[in-house]
Amino acid sequence: MQVAPEGSVIDRIEETLIAVILGVMTLITFANVIARYVFNSNILWALEGTVFLFGWMVLLGASYAVKKNAHLGVDAVIELLPAPTRRIFALISVAVCIAFTCLLLKGAWDYWANFANLPQTTGRWIPTGFEDTFRSQGWYEVNDIPFPEWLGFVRDVFNDGDDYEKLPRFIPYAVLPLSMALLLLRFCQAAVKVWVGKIDRVVASHEVEDEIADVHSRSKEA
Repeated sequence: MQVAPEGSVIDRIEETLIAVILGVMTLITFANVIARYVFNSNILWALEGTVFLFGWMVLLGASYAVKKNAHLGVDAVIELLPAPTRRIFALISVAVCIAFTCLLLKGAWDYWANFANLPQTTGRWIPTGFEDTFRSQGWYEVNDIPFPEWLGFVRDVFNDGDDYEKLPRFIPYAVLPLSMALLLLRFCQAAVKVWVGKIDRVVASHEVEDEIADVHSRSKEA
């Protein structure tokens, strides 16, 4: 298994999407404030839109934090162990994370699939195939976000040619399998790094300690 090179398209998926989402959320919120307080109006779909975008940001942020080794972790015991033992424990923990993420990916696919007119997986825990018959739900819409005309091609694919009034749910819900697939990828990359000896733990953020050390260093300079 090879780790995606630093700076590659795969390596930059999360930060690119998160940056775009933050920008869009800011624009929507700013536009809604102007509409409300300047024009005494309201963007009806702004709240639902920002909620979906925030959900995208949080779920994508989970895999981004794994990639940056920024998830919080308790490593008080790990620090007392010799390097070879730390590596063994790291491999065990990343194996558990990969197994759990596989379950999350299956659940995410099964929830999203029918909204995209696709079959769910069979099997309670481990996928054993795909459903032979299922009820397509591509016609389900969100509550407020209007359907953009530039997505008109999805009518024929997901709604038998019928018009959508609102955005179909399979579009905002697509973040579920996407984010879980990225999370699985990042844990696999972390496993490779542990295996080759680049890191000796999966996640253990020392952000607070780093901030305190930075404050101390600045106070000494002053």
